Amino acid sequence: MKPVGILGGMGPEATILLMQKMLGMVDAHDDADHIPLIVHQNPQVPSRIKALIEGQGEDPGPTLTRMAQDLQQAGAQAIAMPCNTAHYYAPAVVAGSTVPFLNMLDLTAAHLAKSGAKRIGMLASPATRMVGVFNKPFAAHGLTPVWLPQDEALLTIIRAIKAGEPAASQITPLSKIAQDLLDLGADHLLIACTELSLLTNAIPEGIPYTDSLECLTHAIAKFATS
Repeated sequence: MKPVGILGGMGPEATILLMQKMLGMVDAHDDADHIPLIVHQNPQVPSRIKALIEGQGEDPGPTLTRMAQDLQQAGAQAIAMPCNTAHYYAPAVVAGSTVPFLNMLDLTAAHLAKSGAKRIGMLASPATRMVGVFNKPFAAHGLTPVWLPQDEALLTIIRAIKAGEPAASQITPLSKIAQDLLDLGADHLLIACTELSLLTNAIPEGIPYTDSLECLTHAIAKFATS
């Protein structure tokens, strides 16, 4: 199998969740049956929130580029980044390395289109809306994002998870936000923040949803085993 490099630490728990999902994707009988990952767990990547929302933080791009180069030198044959907002810096990562980049946003948009979704309720960091990272992938597949008129509550949930608060404490507020998006006309919900991937049980029962992290894990497995 081919090892895949992971640009991790954004946040650390989300990276661990990806690794757990990768373990669960394999019907393993021994260690060697699992998918090889080279994980760069770097919580010191400059804050995407400070850089993109507050407009006063250090540019994360150079750090992510150096991490991708480190992963490639370590033997990674592809790069993946389990952070939706950080895909704003994907062009810098692609330009700084020579191995394929498994773009989580493109993979997610393709999956949504295949599922028949049209109006996508965005459970995402406000930064993804502000910088439009999903605009191009969605446009390519005829998808329309549905955003909350006020999304500060989503950022509060994301900050709480990053601060180490129990995920269970955020289920009720996220469930309410999910229902608000449905009331705004969404026909499908998208978990587009890997902190929120820890809270999939907050989605109202019977409501179709996609987790972008799941799209990425399937792509990693496909690449590694191809």
